[in-house]
Amino acid sequence: MAGRGCKIMGKVEIKNISRIFRKEGAPETLALDNISLKINDKEFICFVGPSGCGKTTLLRIIAGLDTPDSGEIILDGEKISIPDSKRGMVFQEYSLFPWRTVIENIIFGPEMKGIPKKEAIQEAEKYLELVGLTQFRDSFPYELSGGMRQRVAIARALANEPEVLLMDEPFGALDAQTRNSLQHQLLDIWNKKHITILFVTHSVDEAVFLADRIVVMTARPGKIKKIIDVDLPRPRIRTSPEANKLRTEVLKLLSEERKEKID
Repeated sequence: MAGRGCKIMGKVEIKNISRIFRKEGAPETLALDNISLKINDKEFICFVGPSGCGKTTLLRIIAGLDTPDSGEIILDGEKISIPDSKRGMVFQEYSLFPWRTVIENIIFGPEMKGIPKKEAIQEAEKYLELVGLTQFRDSFPYELSGGMRQRVAIARALANEPEVLLMDEPFGALDAQTRNSLQHQLLDIWNKKHITILFVTHSVDEAVFLADRIVVMTARPGKIKKIIDVDLPRPRIRTSPEANKLRTEVLKLLSEERKEKID
């Protein structure tokens, strides 16, 4: 585990990924079309694009939860084929076990890896502190707000000491104030844990605030339309002229895709 001195890595190479969905009695749907992208260790990447462009599908392929029809995903020189603890996934739905307390949810992954429960709890308490939920360690998910449940989901993913954290619209269902607060907290966690984060969002504001690079995707079939470097110092001011300029550029690219889809 990284907490014991192991080196965290997280270099990802997406090589010529295509994905076709097939359904009996219906035409084939090309969801992703020849996607290639190199992601550096400890980089924060945001994916934005029209609904249905394959952002979530790409994330699931990187997680090992889906299989491409062509191409491959390479993590630190090794081909990805199945899920493993090197990649943590946080979904839009909280996906917590309702019958387990907060601390029991967080230790689930380490327990499955054979880590003794006492040791797993000691590590989990560090992540509880990291997400600011120490006082709720023995609460059940139904006793928590949506933002708190998502913080538990993040802590649970981090407890496996992943090299890459995959996040699929994790704050999409939250109110604006909670969402902004968790964005700040996520950046704090990213700075402390030094991991690679791949983050899918429909919010251009969120992408500009969080990302090192923004990957703008086309309408289906999903391709990479443009990669934008976000060369703004942190902490970022959402309303700065530089942030507004980037936001306008991304919105223009997305607007072009909507227009092409309608035409």
